Amino acid sequence: MLTRPVVSRWLALIWAGLMLLVVVDQFHFWQSSRLDTDVLALLPPDEQQPVIDAITRKLTDENGRQLVLLVGAKDWAQTRKAASVLRESLASQAALLQPAELNAGSVDAALAFYKPWRDRLLSPGQRQRLQDATPEQLKSMALMRLYQPASASLTDWRQDPLGSWQDWWIARGGESDVRLRDGDLWLNGQGQEWILMPYESRSAAFAVSGAAPLTEALNLARLAVAHALPDSRVLAAGVPLYAEAAAAQANDEMSTIGLGSLLAVLLLVWLAFRSIRPILLVGLSLLVGCAVALSVTALLFDKVHLLTLVFGSSLVGVAEDYGFHYFSARQGKAEHQKYNVLRALLPGLFLALATSVLAYLTLGIAPFPGLQQMAVFSATGLCAAFLTVLCWFPSLDRGPLVQTPFASKVADILQRWPRLQFRGRQALVIAVISLLTVVGLLRLDSQDDIRQLYSAPKALLTEQIAINQLLGLPSPAQFFLVQGDSAEQVLIHEAALTAKLEPLVAQGTLRGYRAVSDWIPALAVQAENRALTQKADAAAWKAIEDATGQAHVPAPSASDALSPEVWFASPVSAAIRAQWLGAFQGQHYSVMLLRGLPAKELRTVADVALGLQGVQWVNRTEQISGLMARYRFVMAGYLAVGYVAVLLVLLWRFRRQAWRAWMPTLLGSLMTLAIFGWTGQPIQLFTVLALLLLLGMGVDYGIFLLEHPEDGSAWVAVALAGVSTLLSFGLLALSATPALRAFGLTMLLGEVLVWVLTPFFRPFPPPVPTVSPSHA
Repeated sequence: MLTRPVVSRWLALIWAGLMLLVVVDQFHFWQSSRLDTDVLALLPPDEQQPVIDAITRKLTDENGRQLVLLVGAKDWAQTRKAASVLRESLASQAALLQPAELNAGSVDAALAFYKPWRDRLLSPGQRQRLQDATPEQLKSMALMRLYQPASASLTDWRQDPLGSWQDWWIARGGESDVRLRDGDLWLNGQGQEWILMPYESRSAAFAVSGAAPLTEALNLARLAVAHALPDSRVLAAGVPLYAEAAAAQANDEMSTIGLGSLLAVLLLVWLAFRSIRPILLVGLSLLVGCAVALSVTALLFDKVHLLTLVFGSSLVGVAEDYGFHYFSARQGKAEHQKYNVLRALLPGLFLALATSVLAYLTLGIAPFPGLQQMAVFSATGLCAAFLTVLCWFPSLDRGPLVQTPFASKVADILQRWPRLQFRGRQALVIAVISLLTVVGLLRLDSQDDIRQLYSAPKALLTEQIAINQLLGLPSPAQFFLVQGDSAEQVLIHEAALTAKLEPLVAQGTLRGYRAVSDWIPALAVQAENRALTQKADAAAWKAIEDATGQAHVPAPSASDALSPEVWFASPVSAAIRAQWLGAFQGQHYSVMLLRGLPAKELRTVADVALGLQGVQWVNRTEQISGLMARYRFVMAGYLAVGYVAVLLVLLWRFRRQAWRAWMPTLLGSLMTLAIFGWTGQPIQLFTVLALLLLLGMGVDYGIFLLEHPEDGSAWVAVALAGVSTLLSFGLLALSATPALRAFGLTMLLGEVLVWVLTPFFRPFPPPVPTVSPSHA
């Protein structure tokens, strides 16, 4: 079919029409905000547990635009001056940042909101004290408060003789060391006075260009503060900074990997063919492959993850193989033979495409959305590059293409490459390598850690840790999930949990906790608190009347309890509303966050949930790490299945010679793992994924050498493909993301080994029949 130029022209036109649609789609894609930086989006939704996933995302979304700034100096006057300079500098960046609404007015609003329900609000410690106090102790408590300065009290002494209302607010304030001072949020720590300055980001979370406007604005503000007060410090943390850093890093890595691979490929094409035409056409196939891959991925998924683009940038090192094979076979032939050249290559090209796509799609078997995106992106990109060669190369490839000295020298190497023979020195070398491989495999270790998916800048992490220590912020990675049939039951279960946590706080095991029920107690708890408060107040008043003759003045109180509906409708709930999931799949849920939880005490705190109804301990770090370990085993099983499937495909094409195309990749993979064992490099999920991909790519080399065993041009194409793939995937080893780095290192070693081993497995040429003298 492809021998007919008219058919080739029709294929070229059809493919050109489709590419116009891709160009339009690409324009709209880059104008939209459809790139994702959330690492949790890479994980399987059914494995994340829907409730826990919803809670995690709600906590993340609540803080998605929040920035926490801390400015500190040695004394209060210097701190206020530094804060003033910081505000002035950031005021010029109003398009990026705006101060969050958090001031004394909001505190007054909260006091006014809660006051009608004063007698229903008691902390666990208050309840215990009031239950245990004797009438004499209650009398002493009331008289002590009577003689306090009036400014030290939130309510009139006659309405709250025991100071329960004030003590409740002190307990709430104990959740943080931050206090109001001269209109600012103040705290003391690490030998300095600090002012807390919450801000909100008004810009996009990331920029595809790699720009970091928030970071740049903060750096300028830091310089201004440092110039005014050299001894001051400015700390910053927040989700927008992490998202921006991830985008900038992804942009850098895409440039390094994608551009580096492209330049290397084009240099190889020039060395091999010494013509601008192969460079342009191979570059065109790569461009089309990446564009189609992105369009199809964006069509099938709501958002495209940044790590997909980083991974997909390595596609450059694979998609050019088809162009290499075409131009290697085209060298030294007349222009009218190009259709026959392509027709002769098609069986091998189709088989190579099938095995590579099979390997890529195997990545998508696991229910990881991130891996599924990478699989779709890569498989689609390969198909598009292949179709570009098939549809456009015959029409665009015009003129002669001479055999270059470089290509001739590379082709000659194949003839000098030894074939595998199990005898003599080869047998000894094979035995030694086999022994080293087995020992290396026995030394293998594994490491499955969610931190392999993160690669935040060290400076950002350092400041985050410092802010967490100063503010005592709760960790979103470990928490208690509280469940109930109704909102009331959830609050009751929370109260039972807080009773178990209070001793740990008293012992110093925990710094504290944040619970919704501390701000909106269950109705039953409110009723108990009210009865206890009235009883204690009455006992205190009786003792006071006997001692002073002062008449009892009942405090005003709301007739109805504080309901969750009223509380959620008020702005005062905003600070903790993210911890309330509400109704979800027929149940109600909330989260209790923990402050100052040491890693060594995780087991102790987790045991608190034992025996408590509706309470579940959640350790997201442990869960996701376990998930990665489990899927490492699952994908290892898929890898074994993949080897069997590829072998069956090869048997269908090559019969008894199929093992020659299959064995180099198997040996290369085992030797790569053995090297990891010898060097102490632990394997992980992404190591297995790289081996899956290596299966599809490595077998291609064996396929072409079996299709054209004595054809030097086939070896030229294999050599060029191997080196370009080595450069592209090897550059992933430079990634700052540990998972991609492990992937790239596996591909780097595996690609070298497979490329070196494949020529050894070429079949021996058939013996030349000898002619006897008598017949001559």
